[in-house]
Amino acid sequence: MVHGDRRRTITGNRQTSWAFAEAYGVDHVDTAADAALSWAHSRAREAGLRPVSDGTGSALRLLAAATDAKAVVEIGTGTGVSGIHLLHGMRPDGVLTTVDVEPERQQFARQAFRAAGFAGNRARLIAGHSLDVLPRLADGAYDLVFCDADLQETLEYLAESLRLLRAGGLVCFEGVFADGRTVDSAAQTADVLRVRELLRTVRDSEELLPTLLPVGDGLLCAIKRTR
Repeated sequence: MVHGDRRRTITGNRQTSWAFAEAYGVDHVDTAADAALSWAHSRAREAGLRPVSDGTGSALRLLAAATDAKAVVEIGTGTGVSGIHLLHGMRPDGVLTTVDVEPERQQFARQAFRAAGFAGNRARLIAGHSLDVLPRLADGAYDLVFCDADLQETLEYLAESLRLLRAGGLVCFEGVFADGRTVDSAAQTADVLRVRELLRTVRDSEELLPTLLPVGDGLLCAIKRTR
């Protein structure tokens, strides 16, 4: 909802600013990581996947660093693009647990992590359906959960994330703009309706302190409150 003088017109200058923000911080990875990201992006395109944007990657690095993340769960490994960004933001002794239903994609991710300079013990790759794997992970043991998988399962991911996160931990959902369809008044698909339900649930939860970042295709973030 827009309130009075909080209204902001989307102008050409504002769109240019958003494009600038997307590109900002791209150079904050070293040469090896940059080459690994390019390789992982290529593998993603070949597989018909859309990896996180540069702006989203920068945000993930920042959020992992801001939470001093030592233990992170990623739902949806893809070919390793988002994992590289998360690992760069995490503590040097941090471990990324990343889950994907496609083992072949995880092999690409493993190669990308290694090419980016991360030791093999920095990432734990688990092949399987996320809702089968997540219940086996420890309660309250994680600093950050990043969700980039089946939109129909976002509410289930949220419930698991609240269990997995420590107090003060952070959950993030990629793709909540759904290419602009989330705010389109036309009839929408089940995926978009599910995203809208996720947005309402996170906003209305007394357990969470949320924000919505306009990077990539929308990054919904929420801190698990301490109390």
